[in-house]
Amino acid sequence: MPTEPETGYDETLGNKFVFVTGGVMSGLGKGITAASTGRLLSNAGFDVTAVKVDPYLNVDAGTMNPFQHGEVYVLKDGGEVDLDLGNYERFLDIDMTSKHNVTTGKVYQSVIEKERAGDYLGKTVQVIPHVTDDIKRRIREVAEGSDVCIIEVGGTVGDIEGMPYLEALRQFAHEEDEEDIQFVHVTLVPYSKNGEQKTKPTQHSVKELRSIGLQPDILVGRADDRLDPETKEKIALFCDVPTEAVFSNPDVPDIYQVPLMVEDEGLDEYVMERLDLADQALPERERHNEWRELVTQDQTGTVNVALVGKYGLEDAYLSIYESLKHAGLAHNVNVETEWIHAEELADGTDGQLDGMDAVVVPGGFGSRGTEGKMEAIRYARENGVPYLGLCLGFQLAVVEYARNVLGLEGAHSAELDEETPYPVIDILPEQEGVDDMGGTMRLGAHDTDIEADTLAADIYGEDSCTERHRHRYEVNPEYIDDLEAAGLRFSGESGRRMEILELPEHPYFLGTQFHPEFRSRPGRASPPFVGLLDAALELQGSAEDEAVADTEEVEA
Repeated sequence: MPTEPETGYDETLGNKFVFVTGGVMSGLGKGITAASTGRLLSNAGFDVTAVKVDPYLNVDAGTMNPFQHGEVYVLKDGGEVDLDLGNYERFLDIDMTSKHNVTTGKVYQSVIEKERAGDYLGKTVQVIPHVTDDIKRRIREVAEGSDVCIIEVGGTVGDIEGMPYLEALRQFAHEEDEEDIQFVHVTLVPYSKNGEQKTKPTQHSVKELRSIGLQPDILVGRADDRLDPETKEKIALFCDVPTEAVFSNPDVPDIYQVPLMVEDEGLDEYVMERLDLADQALPERERHNEWRELVTQDQTGTVNVALVGKYGLEDAYLSIYESLKHAGLAHNVNVETEWIHAEELADGTDGQLDGMDAVVVPGGFGSRGTEGKMEAIRYARENGVPYLGLCLGFQLAVVEYARNVLGLEGAHSAELDEETPYPVIDILPEQEGVDDMGGTMRLGAHDTDIEADTLAADIYGEDSCTERHRHRYEVNPEYIDDLEAAGLRFSGESGRRMEILELPEHPYFLGTQFHPEFRSRPGRASPPFVGLLDAALELQGSAEDEAVADTEEVEA
């Protein structure tokens, strides 16, 4: 069909579409369900991409509080997006762009700008067709060139914010052939006090969907355990789907096991059958098995890592947690990540870091908790504990060194203390005078040149790396010579900017201005995290050898 001139919408773009909605309550794991299904379709030989729809009015996630919304995930093009896109990148092993995140803010901003420019030829601008066509246009443009596009609609069916998106989905159903589109609805199946699985919430959620013209093709029940056969039959009967279209997605110990659960349930095979893709899929014996082999391998030990942050919420540091797990998979060890509240360390570590095999200080903004983070950095530096500082953790390592080694009392970041006599961390020149908060930092992928014969060169195995950034401040060039003369080494640079620091005499002391956690994958762990565990395991081995030697000496 031709492009609609008024809205710029071309309904011929794209191939196969899988829309994933959620019911009953938010936070059910529909994103992980969708990403897991995509992983299995990719294993079967298909080119899979994804779109995350966020119905909030923010243009992007960049100005959101991580405590309320989880971490801000950064894409290679600098897009600041919802953490679910991080899960899609990790599960599908693809690099996405800001186009893969559709928000109400983006949609309405675009529609209003077109109206102001006169692009609608004087017509009344309305939700239908102008807003819904913009939503569909964005989805189709991302889907172009892929075999399957999975679209997760954030929020819960019934939310007023999501209504334009569900209407856009209804229109999709009219525009696509039946075998080119699938609607997957993920709902909660709670338990009664006597342990019975209750289907009524699912029934009401599907009723809500059907009231706006959407009939789900597949229902996925989230519960502690697999759905009972009777539960599946009841859901099928009252929600008007075949019993074989009702699937379980029970709780599992780790999210990377969800694709295995989905595969065991046969959800991927059902989706391929309904999308008329089964004949094009790789035979089962030829499908990629690396994921299953990776997540089911035996673990040979445990590494305890202290994550010193200010948000008492795993989602605020999700990519770091996952990157540590990826490094654990690379070493066949379990990583126990213990969150340490930075504010509790302001007056010293007081034994809270004793017994930790490694310390990580993540990125962040604002002064709260920074003194405690520097106490953790000092503890790791002085006690030879492997340390990894990310973005703010890199900058605070510079501040701590300037204060406690270089002797610059009161040294700080100008971001955190405008009156500091020694602003060893200062604003990027191009950030001076920038007033808008959203999308104005140094963002996205940038290249870093790595100095030869350094720890950074050893862990990356290259003379350069490309990593993602999100910051406004940098190491003040006026203090670099003094810091290096005192023993701190800047082993990675991007033009005039210091990107990587290390301490040559330390077992592992590394800081990065960039965020390596955003490029880590289960089968391709981030080098700084792998190096951190390398050092921790080597120290564990040395401690065990010393203990054995002491025992033998006593016995002798």
